Amino acid sequence: MSAPAPRAVLELLKPVTWFAPMWAYGCGIVSSGVPLTSHFWTFAAGVLLCGPLVCGTSQAANDWFDRHVDAINEPHRPIPSGRVPGQWGLWIAIGWTLLSLAVAATLGTWVLVATAFGLIAAWAYSAPPFRLKINGWWGNSAVGLCYEGLPWFTAVAAMQGGMPPAEILWLALLYSVGAHGIMTLNDFKAVEGDRQMGIGSLPVRLGERRAALLACVVMAVPQVVVAALLVSWQRPLYAGFIVLSLVLQGLCMIRLLKDPKAYAPWYNGTGVTLYVLGMMAAAIAVRGGVA
Repeated sequence: MSAPAPRAVLELLKPVTWFAPMWAYGCGIVSSGVPLTSHFWTFAAGVLLCGPLVCGTSQAANDWFDRHVDAINEPHRPIPSGRVPGQWGLWIAIGWTLLSLAVAATLGTWVLVATAFGLIAAWAYSAPPFRLKINGWWGNSAVGLCYEGLPWFTAVAAMQGGMPPAEILWLALLYSVGAHGIMTLNDFKAVEGDRQMGIGSLPVRLGERRAALLACVVMAVPQVVVAALLVSWQRPLYAGFIVLSLVLQGLCMIRLLKDPKAYAPWYNGTGVTLYVLGMMAAAIAVRGGVA
């Protein structure tokens, strides 16, 4: 069986999905308060780890175990189209897993532990017997945690050389909860295939409008809590920025709810952008500590 072309492998790893964990890692770098000048390798290796490696692993594993669903929803994808032939998709996912662990080991114990957790979650999301993605509640929780909270935690642990402080853990957890809603919106693109293949995404389980409404609530509530925490930590300007961002998201949500399936991609480019800008504002607010 001939090897796939590099372009097909890159498409399998889905570079467009790397932004979210790399952005969260950047938030962690900022919130750590540690200057990059003395930790450039940590920064560069961490970005590589969170994006191309761990996220790339999750995408390769997902495409391999979803190849039958993708044959319905996205037949042009590398595996169902035959551009990544045979079992190359599985081999790439395994190889990327091992490479991710090797890079993580150079960044310290906490980073290695976090990376191992993320990789286990990535495989559990897609692969039997767990296949968390067949349940939109569990699957979206795992992805939200690994896309937002885990990279944030990893960056601070790598930069500070230990367990992050409590305020950073709270921010990472809250934005992970909100990301559950983002993952629900991402499921709208595959409703028909998911329904045919028995994958219980929330749009399939709840119906499109109810799932979209739930996603909006799940995205909004953690941001309200973050703003309240920032006020309690004497960071009112940053709290105000997050409130303003949330108001603008609310205006976008009104349009989204008119036709969730049609407007979900649009919201990902508008409302989600505002969401991640709020993440960075929160990270800047707590850099160097809040005491």
